[in-house]
Amino acid sequence: MELKFDEKGLIPAIVQDHYTKEVLTLAYMNAESLAITIDEGRTCFWSRSRQELWRKGETSGNVQRVVSITADCDADALVVEVVKEGPACHTGAQSCFFQPVYLDKELKAFSYEGLYQLIRGRKTRPREGSYTTYLFEKGLDKILKKVGEECTEVIIGACKQDQEETVYEIADLAYHVMVLMVQMGIEVKDITEELEKRHVVDRKVKQERMQ
Repeated sequence: MELKFDEKGLIPAIVQDHYTKEVLTLAYMNAESLAITIDEGRTCFWSRSRQELWRKGETSGNVQRVVSITADCDADALVVEVVKEGPACHTGAQSCFFQPVYLDKELKAFSYEGLYQLIRGRKTRPREGSYTTYLFEKGLDKILKKVGEECTEVIIGACKQDQEETVYEIADLAYHVMVLMVQMGIEVKDITEELEKRHVVDRKVKQERMQ
């Protein structure tokens, strides 16, 4: 397959998070930056404003490790899946695409990453009257207490074989676990990576201690 670069020798590269599939940024590559990206296994772009090669993370440390590169049907655009180390945007945002223009709330899909970012926002930008902000202000002990309480509620619902109640309590538990993750600096991708290491769900991962 031969890629089609434009009249300036460039091809658009859509950078996507490997784990969450979130679009991180739109950049451009020329033949040289693409070759460097493939050779080094980290994103390298062509800066149209500076007219020079630009290795992502060279100064900020926010490197993007390349998982795969795929061309579209016309071979004139690329999707680059990456594992990112730090924010993708120069503003400090995780993605460059954070300014809403239009949103259909009924069609907008829920994602754990989206919920995680919302929860983290309540920590970095406290909001008065927010329960999530309240938990962060109270600290780790309060958060752990809530996680323990929600675990108990899940068990109670399941013991009663009440599916609706159990679903409700599991959702509560998932939320409070995410609050704990934010508090401890654990990201969704960290859990995803750990689960990916295991692969087989039927194999016992950790032996129970002998009594």
